[in-house]
Amino acid sequence: MLLPAVIIVLIFCYGPMAGMIIAFEKYIPARGMLHSKWVGLDNFKFVISLPDTYRVLYNTIFIALMKMVCGLIAPIVTALLLNEIRKMAFKRVFQTLIYLPHFLSWIILGGILLDILSPSSGLVNQVLGSLGIKPIFFLGDNRWFPFVLVSTDVWKEFGFGTIVYLAALTGINPALYEAAEIDGAGRWKQTLNVTLPGIVPIVILLSTLSLGQILNAGFDQVFNLYNSQVYQSGDIIDTLVYRLGLEQAQYGVATAVGLFKSVVSFVFISCSYGMAYRFANYRIF
Repeated sequence: MLLPAVIIVLIFCYGPMAGMIIAFEKYIPARGMLHSKWVGLDNFKFVISLPDTYRVLYNTIFIALMKMVCGLIAPIVTALLLNEIRKMAFKRVFQTLIYLPHFLSWIILGGILLDILSPSSGLVNQVLGSLGIKPIFFLGDNRWFPFVLVSTDVWKEFGFGTIVYLAALTGINPALYEAAEIDGAGRWKQTLNVTLPGIVPIVILLSTLSLGQILNAGFDQVFNLYNSQVYQSGDIIDTLVYRLGLEQAQYGVATAVGLFKSVVSFVFISCSYGMAYRFANYRIF
């Protein structure tokens, strides 16, 4: 039963790794990987010499870290609030509403956000205008764009992430709540002393495993929302690779950047699994 999946992984995940050789060549598609000129580490030196390299690296780490932190807090808070709802019908409706954005692609959401955040006719700026606040160009201002990326990503994914914490809440022994109530603890005390300690292991596990995504700031989202005006604050490694490889046809340089990202991500993933094993007793096998 596993054979088809193993074959697919070998073809689409491990097979393309042979293309890493392009990072060390001045790759010309007509000549192929085996006959292109070997340049060693010149592509990596060229990338380091680019004036935008460090800014792109900073943007990637900053946006990814913000998404990780906010994407961890929002589902926890939402799960705790949903856990306090006693009317199941209302709880199910609310769960469905917050899950829906997860199933929409960033192409669709990008079009929606362009309309909502428009400085001239967007709903958000109309509300700000009614309060006497000048319109804000959210998708064209470097001061606002990173926070737009973070907030919209959290809005899209926090409902789906809530599922994990709701599942963890169901695993807490009800007798602990009964004992706390007998001791005079209210709902807030029960949350602090029973609920939160009960989900700490899953919080530690998910937060440590998320370290492997430190260089993944979300290509789909950024590509559909950014423009040349916000390159300074919104350009990330994946969009840089896209422009270098597909728009400028610098395949060797683009592959070098991608290889660098993969190596760093591999190190972080290895560290995160080690931390998950140590602090959350998480094992792959």
